[in-house]
Amino acid sequence: MGFSPWGLLVGLVVLAPNLLLVWFPPTSPVPAARVPRPLGLLERSGQAMCLVVPVITRPGELDPWWAPVVMVALISYYALWARYLHSGRAWVELYRPTLAVPVPMAVAPVVAFLAAAAWLSNPWIAAAAVVLAAGHIPAAVLIARAATSR
Repeated sequence: MGFSPWGLLVGLVVLAPNLLLVWFPPTSPVPAARVPRPLGLLERSGQAMCLVVPVITRPGELDPWWAPVVMVALISYYALWARYLHSGRAWVELYRPTLAVPVPMAVAPVVAFLAAAAWLSNPWIAAAAVVLAAGHIPAAVLIARAATSR
């Protein structure tokens, strides 16, 4: 245990774009989707863990081969946020598939955290990312399905 400036940077860079929803909320109401309570709790736990765990666990030896994977995941994630803003903040852009990825806005941060775990040689970040994946991706799929069934 201990403070990790790299972990702080990773957590902030991955989770910061979500603040855009505070200043630039969707222009139309997001459809109500029933996300089971345990899944919602798992998602929130994973989000909290991905913010806290990287900061409070010291990294191992940095593995430079994983840094480009982290960067590609982050660039992809930021591009998806740009797509959302450029679309006029249509909520469907938060859940629209890209290429073969059904919910890329949910998958990209998970990939970024998993790659960061490998880059920082930190299994605790990987565990937090797995919890995030277990809650965030299925919840996003449920919301995306509710959106398309309208």
